Amino acid sequence: MKFINDMLSRTFALLLLLISSGLYSQTTKDNSMDEYSQLAGAMAFLLVAFLFVLFFVLSAPKYKYSGERRRERYSFLKKLSGILNRGVPIEREKDIMLDHDFDGIKELNNTVPPWFNVLFYGTILIAIVYMVDYHVLGSGSVMVDEYLQEVKIANEKREELIRTGAFINENNVTLMTSAEDLDKGKQIFMTSCTPCHGPDGGGTVGPNLTDKNWIHGGGIKNVFTTIKNGVPAKGMISWQTSLTPKQMQQVSSYVLSLQGTTPSVSKPPEGNIWVDSVKTGNDSLKATDSSKVKVDTSKVKTDTTKIKKDSIKVK
Repeated sequence: MKFINDMLSRTFALLLLLISSGLYSQTTKDNSMDEYSQLAGAMAFLLVAFLFVLFFVLSAPKYKYSGERRRERYSFLKKLSGILNRGVPIEREKDIMLDHDFDGIKELNNTVPPWFNVLFYGTILIAIVYMVDYHVLGSGSVMVDEYLQEVKIANEKREELIRTGAFINENNVTLMTSAEDLDKGKQIFMTSCTPCHGPDGGGTVGPNLTDKNWIHGGGIKNVFTTIKNGVPAKGMISWQTSLTPKQMQQVSSYVLSLQGTTPSVSKPPEGNIWVDSVKTGNDSLKATDSSKVKVDTSKVKTDTTKIKKDSIKVK
């Protein structure tokens, strides 16, 4: 009966500890709890833990070893230490003492401990097994083979990333013109973009995508950036969490393919007319050269006026 009571009391104390720890974990993990609730949970946990430890400390004398049992345990550990170390008792050290003496310090001729020999011969055995397994039978992979295998796996992952377009961004994106990519871009457009831009790109809530005017810039890079980051101020979400970079490239290319088409219902143009500098080439440089020519002609006109004035003076 006493044993049952002890077991019940210990079980109850353990349950209290588990319950308090659960309450404490809830107060620390729940962000909605304020600091006072967390402090109260921590104090409750520490209180129950202290009572739990105190309970076992007070009941510890019941389970102390008797003197005879402690002596048996000590003698067993002593025998085990003697077997592993093969040490010589202090009273017999004079039998193994060497004649070497340095400043009163004498050396003992102790044997190598058995535990050290076990480790030493164990390493030799492991080396033999390793050599046979890796270099004779070839069943294991040496470091070179493991390196080549890791390189192969890394290349496969890189090819997969390239195939899915993981490295595509707004700086290196290019225009797609293949029928397959444009068809995939159209499917994405019809699924995600028609509520705001209409099924043919004429625009509903969003702007018209078939004219030459662009609010946030035209061209593949600007359209890709707009689709990737969205326009939160106008209600357009960012699609980079829903679409892969390659899918955003495909739908951007499809949007640009709508240029010049005639939708059934179209909104008025918004934004500015976009001129792609890639297509125009060095036109901007030509314009700069013409301005220089105009400046030169103005100088020439000025010189002619001076000539006229000089001729009047001569007359």
